[in-house]
Amino acid sequence: MEIARRSVAVVGASADRNKFGNRAVRAYHRQGWTVYPVNPRGGEIEGLPVYRSLDELPEPPDRVALYLPPEVGLQVLPEIAMANPAELFINPGADSAELLEHASAMGLNVIFACAIVDIGESPEAL
Repeated sequence: MEIARRSVAVVGASADRNKFGNRAVRAYHRQGWTVYPVNPRGGEIEGLPVYRSLDELPEPPDRVALYLPPEVGLQVLPEIAMANPAELFINPGADSAELLEHASAMGLNVIFACAIVDIGESPEAL
């Protein structure tokens, strides 16, 4: 049985190992996903190159995991919609009624849940 290739863009990735944007990078990498950390500062996170925007990714991601304050997330939604991921995980703390409404109106497959837990990891253990 062939396993489908899975890729995730962690939007709001952080070099700070205490932040969920960093824990997600580590969790997905540990689970064998192709991980694209996205942060306008660029650089490197957990040994991976950081992309300044979704436009810079070498391929469209299967999933986007959002780790930004809701007001910033709203500004990034058009870019996420252009990337057309199969799933958009809006993590607790990154959500607002307005963000969820706009993302759904853009036709995105919105999942409001912890993306780290979804792949079988514990954020507290990372």
